Amino acid sequence: MSYLLIDNRKYSYTDGLDLLSAIRENDISMENPCGGNGTCGKCKIKIIEGNVNEITDEERNFLTKSELDARIRLSCLVYPSGDLILEGVNSKVSREHHKILTDGYVPDYEKSPSLSKKLHKLEKPTLDNNISLEDILYKGGIDVKDNFDILKTLPGISENEHCTLVSLDDKVIGIEANDTTKTLYGVAIDIGTTTVVASLIDIDNEMELGCESDINPQKEYGLDVLSRIYYAKSNYDGLRKLNESIIDCLNDLISKLCHKNNIAKENIYEVSIAANTTMMHLLLGIDPKSIGKSPYSPVFIGARNIKAKDLGINISEFGMVYTLPGVSSYIGADIVAGAAVCALNKTDKNILFIDIGTNGEIVLSKKSALTSCSCAAGPALEGMNISCGMRAGDGAIENIHIGETKAEGISTKVIGDSRGVGLCGSGIIDFVSELARLKLIGKTGRIKKKTDVENEETIAYLAEHIVDENKKRKFILDPQTSDIAMTQEDIRQVQLAKGAILSGFYALLNKVEIDMSELDSVIIAGQFGKHLSVESLVGVGIIPKELKENIKYIGNSSKTGAIMALLSREMRREIEKIASNIDYVELSTEKGYERLFSNCLMFN
Repeated sequence: MSYLLIDNRKYSYTDGLDLLSAIRENDISMENPCGGNGTCGKCKIKIIEGNVNEITDEERNFLTKSELDARIRLSCLVYPSGDLILEGVNSKVSREHHKILTDGYVPDYEKSPSLSKKLHKLEKPTLDNNISLEDILYKGGIDVKDNFDILKTLPGISENEHCTLVSLDDKVIGIEANDTTKTLYGVAIDIGTTTVVASLIDIDNEMELGCESDINPQKEYGLDVLSRIYYAKSNYDGLRKLNESIIDCLNDLISKLCHKNNIAKENIYEVSIAANTTMMHLLLGIDPKSIGKSPYSPVFIGARNIKAKDLGINISEFGMVYTLPGVSSYIGADIVAGAAVCALNKTDKNILFIDIGTNGEIVLSKKSALTSCSCAAGPALEGMNISCGMRAGDGAIENIHIGETKAEGISTKVIGDSRGVGLCGSGIIDFVSELARLKLIGKTGRIKKKTDVENEETIAYLAEHIVDENKKRKFILDPQTSDIAMTQEDIRQVQLAKGAILSGFYALLNKVEIDMSELDSVIIAGQFGKHLSVESLVGVGIIPKELKENIKYIGNSSKTGAIMALLSREMRREIEKIASNIDYVELSTEKGYERLFSNCLMFN
C-alpha cells in the first residue's frame, strides 16, 4: 500500500494502479470524460514529488510544452511507483453551478393516472366468525394472497376502522392504516448521460409541484455511454459503482423534492423514468456490454414495472418504478418520450425530430410513419475533446460574436457573468460558425494562414489572432489576455459531429424517399439543443440553411414524456405503441453512407 498526498490531504491506494484509478479508489471527483482511455486530455494533475513512468506520446498530444515543463501529466496515463505528492485535481465545474435544462413544451393530453387511493371500511374479526385478516379483505373484494409485502403490513392495519387501498392500474399494491387518501404523489425522472432531472407530481391534482436537477454522477467514469460501458466492462466492480452512483443521485433528488415541498417520501408511490438505453441498463444494474459491440444488441428495450425497493429507490415500501420503453441500443426511452410529446405518430406533416448531444438521435415522421437513426456526434458538442472545452457552468463562454471590423472586435457571453475560462458546447458551435461565416476557415475546415488573412482588407485585423505553434494552427480569442482558442484539431472534432448529424438527416430522408425541401419542421429537443442559436446551427452546417425558418425548440421532452406516463394510462399505452412502431436504421450498413458522411463534413 502506498500513499497520495493531494493538496495536503493524504490518501492510500493500491499499488499497480494508474493514477486516475488510484484517485477514483478514494472517491475523489476528477474530470475524465473519456473514462480513462487517454483520449480526452482532461484529467490533468501536477506531479510535485515521486516516481512515475516517462511521458507518453499520447500525453504529448494534449499537453503544452509549459505544462510538461511544470510536470503536469494526464492521470490516466501515469503509473506511480510508491508515494506521490500531487497538486490540483482537475474539476473545473462544480455540480451545483451546472446549467441544466429542466422545462419544456407540454402538449394537451387526457389525464387519467394509473395510481389511485380508496378508503375502505374494515370488518373486524370476532370469536364467532373465526376469520383471517386476509379473508376479511378478500370478502371486501381485495385479493392480496399473492402479495407477501401487503400480508406483512396487515397486523398494523386491522386495529383500525378504516384502511386506504393504494392501486396501480386498478390492482392493489399496498394498504395503509386509516385515511391517507389526501397524500398521493409520484416522481417523473429524465436520466440523461450528462444531467438528471426529477419532478414531483401531485397525482390527485394532476400537477407538477417542484423540480430538482443535478449532474449525472456517472460522469466520473466517462462522459459518454461508450466510456461508461468500457468502465463497467474493464473494472471488476464497475457496474456496481455506476449503478450505485445513479441510484444515490435519484434518492438525493427525491429527498430534496420531499423536503422543499414538505411531504414524506413514503407518500410517493410510483416513479416513471425516461433514459437512453445504456442509462436504463445501468439504472437496473444490468451489464450493458452488448450495447458497445457489434451487433449492438441491448439486453432489453421494453417498458418495465419494478418494485422500487428492489432497485434501492427510497419511496413507499410498496412503491413501483415504471421505465419507459426504447427502440434499440441507441434510440432509447428518452427519444420515444420526445416522439410522444410531439405526437409524431399523429401528424400529416413531415417532421424531423433530433436530440443533439454526445449521440445525435433522430426520428423522422413521414406523415406519421416513424423512422429513426443514431449518429455518433461524439463529445465535442458537449465541450469535451476540445482543447479549451468545458461543461456549461460558471466561467464557460456560451456565445461568441466576431465583428467584421476592428471597432466591433470579438464579444463573448460567459455563464455566471465571470471571466471566461473555457468553451461550453454552445460557445464551441458559435466559435466555429463565426469562423466559417467570415471565411477564416475553408470548406475543408482548415484555418487560413496568418499572411492570407492580412491580405484580406475586411478581416485583416483578425490576423493577429491566428497563431502557428509546434506546426499546429489555432485561432485565439484574445491574443493579449487569454489563451482560449480554437485549434485545427478542435475544428476537426466539430466537423465530425456536424458530419454525423447532417448525414443522419440525409440518410433518413433517402430511406423514406423524401427531399429536404419537403420537411415541414425540424424539432430540436434536449439539454444541449436548447442553448444553440438557429444562426449557429445553420452557420456551422449542422442544419441546412433552407430549414432555418422551420426550426423549433421543445426543451426537455424526455422529462415531459415521463410526466405524461405518470399522469395518463392512455399516454403510457401510447408511448409503448410508439416504441414498437419506430423503425431503426443502422447508418453504417446503408449503401453509400461513407460518401454521404464525407460530403457532410464540408463547410459551406
